[in-house]
Amino acid sequence: MTHRSRLAGFIIDCQDTPAADSARFWAAALGLQAEPARAEGDAEYADLTGAPAGLNVEVQRVDHPSRVHLDIESDDIDAEAERLEKLGARRVGFVKRWWVMEAPTGHRFCIVRMRDHDAPANHWP
Repeated sequence: MTHRSRLAGFIIDCQDTPAADSARFWAAALGLQAEPARAEGDAEYADLTGAPAGLNVEVQRVDHPSRVHLDIESDDIDAEAERLEKLGARRVGFVKRWWVMEAPTGHRFCIVRMRDHDAPANHWP
């Protein structure tokens, strides 16, 4: 079965910092607009709008050390995880509704569900 995927954007993980505070700094630093922070269960996020190429950029409050990670969105997250495992990535775990992965280089990234099914994407066998 074929599936599609593409770079969705970047998530700025901010350790123990309220998402609204982080969003104010990063929006000013990047020339973007900070949306009001929102809670999803025990998680806290704030979108930064106006990124080039329609990329999703957001900050999230986390318990682990601060870092930036990218999201890859796919219409079949399990198939995308399998494809990336064949390239050398490994699954770290399934969190809420996405796969946390680790590249052979040690970088963490997530595979999330595709938001806009009409946007251009890579097609994989």
